[in-house]
Amino acid sequence: MLKSMTGFGAGLAETEDFRAAIEVKAVNQRYLDLDVRMPHVLDPFLELMKNKVKEYASRGKLTVSVQFFDKREHVREIRLDKPLAIAYHKALNEISDLLHLPRPDDVQAISAYPGVLTAMETQDGLEGADEVLLSALEQAMVQFTEMREKEGENLKADFLKRVDLLSSQVEEVAALGPEIVRQYRERLEATVKEALEGAEIDEARIIQEVAIYSDRVNFTEEIVRLRSHFEQFRNILENAEAPVGRKLDFLIQEMNREVNTTASKANNVCAAKIAVEMKSEIEKLREQVQNIE
Repeated sequence: MLKSMTGFGAGLAETEDFRAAIEVKAVNQRYLDLDVRMPHVLDPFLELMKNKVKEYASRGKLTVSVQFFDKREHVREIRLDKPLAIAYHKALNEISDLLHLPRPDDVQAISAYPGVLTAMETQDGLEGADEVLLSALEQAMVQFTEMREKEGENLKADFLKRVDLLSSQVEEVAALGPEIVRQYRERLEATVKEALEGAEIDEARIIQEVAIYSDRVNFTEEIVRLRSHFEQFRNILENAEAPVGRKLDFLIQEMNREVNTTASKANNVCAAKIAVEMKSEIEKLREQVQNIE
């Protein structure tokens, strides 16, 4: 199924110990660019989460935002930095001797200095947190994928409509081939008659010149390749099982090249006009394909 690269998904999972809320959003990107934003305490689970995301996405700039709550009760303890307390006391005594002030014997005053006492929370391990994280992430990625598939179906309908239009336009150009040669013969005969001022025209020479011109403006190969590209484009859209954005982008480049060559060979006002319209449609295809995984 065709998938867009843009999308959004959210998931929530909870146990007695942990709660995780995760959001996933993505925009266009040629390759997979994954940014996981979560508390540093969860760093041990980073690769686990990245691997889960890669099961669902292969292209796009994805941002995974994680809110994590540890619901367990934590024991607080006070940490004393003994060397720092001694250093403060020694320095204060030196200031007392230098300035002839009373000795700093107030324990509360010394303990108030930065770093002497630090309140800390003892924390148990995060056993079981990975299950909560992966559950929330799985929910987010499933929702994210559903949104991308829905958008992919909308894009597919637009692609098919534009390819059908291009197919009709290329048939218009193909039909101009005989007319282009006929108009050249008429111009050639008129030019020769004017130059010879009523003298007999060498019909064999006219036929030869027309044949040479006909070969030079023959764009049959380009028309055949364009028809093939359109058919391949449709087949890829209808049978997309894996990411197809790069394949479609390559075909679009080839379409554009063949249209340019056709217009150049035809050297005809009507063909040039149709070619401009085709290039406009191909450019719209190219812009939309940038959003396909």
